Amino acid sequence: MAETMRAVEISEAGGPEVLKICERPVPEPAHDQVVIRVAWAGVNRPDALQRAGAYDPPPGASDLPGLEASGEVVAVGAGVEWPAVGDEVCALLPGGGYAEYVATPAAHCLPVPEGMGLKEAACLPETFFTVWSNVFQRGGLQAGERFLVHGGSSGIGTVAIQLAHHFGARVFATAGSAEKCAACERLGAERAINYREEDFVGVLKEAGGADLILDMVGGDYIPRNVKALALEGRLVMIAFLQGPKAELNFAQVMVKRLTLTGATLRPQSDLAKARIAEALRAEVWPLLAAGKVGPVMDSEFPLEEASAAHARMEESGHIGKIVLKVG
Repeated sequence: MAETMRAVEISEAGGPEVLKICERPVPEPAHDQVVIRVAWAGVNRPDALQRAGAYDPPPGASDLPGLEASGEVVAVGAGVEWPAVGDEVCALLPGGGYAEYVATPAAHCLPVPEGMGLKEAACLPETFFTVWSNVFQRGGLQAGERFLVHGGSSGIGTVAIQLAHHFGARVFATAGSAEKCAACERLGAERAINYREEDFVGVLKEAGGADLILDMVGGDYIPRNVKALALEGRLVMIAFLQGPKAELNFAQVMVKRLTLTGATLRPQSDLAKARIAEALRAEVWPLLAAGKVGPVMDSEFPLEEASAAHARMEESGHIGKIVLKVG
């Protein structure tokens, strides 16, 4: 293994142009960690927030962006039983994915699903960990319930639609164009709502109200979500693209007996993430191997063009996942 590696660092807080190629030391595995030679790295909204100076890495994490990757395990630390050197894996990362090598807890690695390539596998961890933990564990989605996901054509949205549909929910999604709405419906949404032309509150009320909403928009969507929820409905918030503040009539929360909750993935403990990984391996990885669900791919960029990948994501024209080719 080389002593140094190519990586993309955040030279200063700012736009996509602040992402720069650099040389860094190759990480070594700590106890219970592995080092992966990265083949592909996923590009996600938290990367852009970190680049803009709005989302600091947790203590001890790499300052390099990148929360998911795929590749070959090249070193293992003490206490690691699986994976072994030479295994191909995809992994949830505390940071550092925009690099030729990255260290991460072994318990956050998952095998590359049978029949899937490393490029597609790099798209799995961040989105599937997020959707499984928030829609099914925190949100408690059940078969037959009405589920609304905002940003249905995003990486998170495309996974949420597929999994909710597979497990028997009635799926609704919002998106910003006819093309994106059509993509949502192909994935299993019974109704995709173009938010530029329709009010999702009215659509959901007509359907009986949403039992669960997954929201990454925030801002004025928060009170509108409350109006769109059915009795005993649940709202799970995972991001605030329009800001975290809103004026809300809490009498509606009381009268409709609603649950409002939310979570971020990156700051959670290693043990919490390991438990999500175990659930995914048991419940979802067989579906990936069988081709019943899978990542929706938008575009790929070489590591050196990480700034172009961020620009693509922030233009919001993409449908599905954006990846960086590293190895």
